Amino acid sequence: MLGTFQQSAIRIEVEAPASVIRDSLVRLSHLRRWLLPQQFASGLPEELHQGLIFNSSIGLVVIQHQVDVAEFNCLRLLLSQGIDGYHEWYWGEGWVQSRLEGISVLPLNLSQSFSLLRLREFLASQQRGEN
Repeated sequence: MLGTFQQSAIRIEVEAPASVIRDSLVRLSHLRRWLLPQQFASGLPEELHQGLIFNSSIGLVVIQHQVDVAEFNCLRLLLSQGIDGYHEWYWGEGWVQSRLEGISVLPLNLSQSFSLLRLREFLASQQRGEN
């Protein structure tokens, strides 16, 4: 794997209950709306579940995801191809935490920060009833 070993953990406060945060992280229709510019393969089930393997892409970089854990307050994805590592999500009432670790040519910390800001905006719009 080409690239640099990178790791990042970020926790933010959000104005959303845990159930809404969970839906935003495991329902593909929600992921597609806030996790831009990442594109997901078509034909996937509506909700991520343990054992599911799927691809996404950021530009020309393809990332394979394997759902290792999908529980009521935790999601862990094993990553390969464009990122060789893992991405963990934890959440509760009013907060979400992301931990990303892997080897990649992509700037993981920057993309993780951008994604969390997009998630916060998406959750705020959900609470306002805009989506």
